[in-house]
Amino acid sequence: MTDSRPSRRLRQGRASLAISFFVQGAVFALLVTRIPALQDRYGIPDGLLPLFLAAVPVLAGAGSVGTEHLVKRTRPGLVLRLVQPVVSLALLAAGSGTAVWQLALALAVFGLAVGALDASMNMLGVSLQRAYGRSIMLGFHAAYSLGGITGASLAWAGAHWDLPLPTLYAPLVAVLVPAALIAGRWYVDQRGAQRADRADRAEAPQDGAVVSMRPLLPLCLVMAFAYIGDSTVSNWSAKYLEDVLHGSEQLATVPYNVYMVTTLLGRSFGDLGVRRFGAVAVVRAGALLAGGGFAVVAAAPGAWAGMGGFTLLGLGLCVLVPQTFAAAGRLFPGASDAAVARLNIFNYVGFLVGSPLVGALGGVWSYRAAMLVPMALVLVTIRYARSFGPLPAGYGDGHERPRTVDVG
Repeated sequence: MTDSRPSRRLRQGRASLAISFFVQGAVFALLVTRIPALQDRYGIPDGLLPLFLAAVPVLAGAGSVGTEHLVKRTRPGLVLRLVQPVVSLALLAAGSGTAVWQLALALAVFGLAVGALDASMNMLGVSLQRAYGRSIMLGFHAAYSLGGITGASLAWAGAHWDLPLPTLYAPLVAVLVPAALIAGRWYVDQRGAQRADRADRAEAPQDGAVVSMRPLLPLCLVMAFAYIGDSTVSNWSAKYLEDVLHGSEQLATVPYNVYMVTTLLGRSFGDLGVRRFGAVAVVRAGALLAGGGFAVVAAAPGAWAGMGGFTLLGLGLCVLVPQTFAAAGRLFPGASDAAVARLNIFNYVGFLVGSPLVGALGGVWSYRAAMLVPMALVLVTIRYARSFGPLPAGYGDGHERPRTVDVG
């Protein structure tokens, strides 16, 4: 009987990539949770702040597009090793400048680098999952959620102790950059994963494969809808709980933390669900939970019921994004890097659309009714759930392990 356990190199690659996801989650949280402090430091007026914030995902989309072309000439692992320290240093630069142009430059570098980072991280995750022959993508995104919780907690401590941004960021970056660089020594890219775990299968990547947007489009829509839901929670949960559900100012800080914790829990155990029930069932359940969460939030009579809705949202939305990346890798096994890079753009599309959409609808209509729009979009995911299943023929180029139900 052939030993189906992953090789030592693959296990090292999985652990090192999880560290990178954790670092990125922490760095991103340290930026977004201290936006008010950045605004105060540079004296940015409220009317100008949305332009700065919108520029980051726009440039991140450009970084993801550039990464698609870059990985044709070099390995995704090398791209990740180069850009992850840049993201951390850009965070430090954003918190250490004194002029608005310095912040603009730091955020521009941050946006471009984070697009390349998100794309290359998920490229590596997809290729590792393929080599493992079972679902592990949710575990990587669980590491990202854990990093986000850690970063947000450190940011809270910095705000509580009234630490200047350079004082908060400098020691953290001094730890995170070496950790990412050390972890990068064990990255395993698509070719390395195949050599490490499938040398006996004579499988080679199809470098000439082409990604067609038509079959990828359903996954792009799901990605955008998931991030519209996610950005609704991150940008509007506190205001909604305080202004609509009449919770206290302190209680209004809780829903996003609850959402992040349930996201971590869902992703920590989600891979087991995919292995047991398949990706299609997990995606359908996640969409139903998320839709139900938005419905509870929209109809909640009070703050505690609203927090119950945000809890359901975390458990439901958390599975959609990792499974979408995994499905793109299955759909284009010979060009998964390009598919992931293109799909990653819709991460930023959803982020850009979600918050302004809910804000505009809330202003002209009502915030309760506005919550029904991301609810409807997330429920549309159910229609595309079959796109997350294994291909009926040719999946894995005829080499997929028979023991697996799905590697979604």
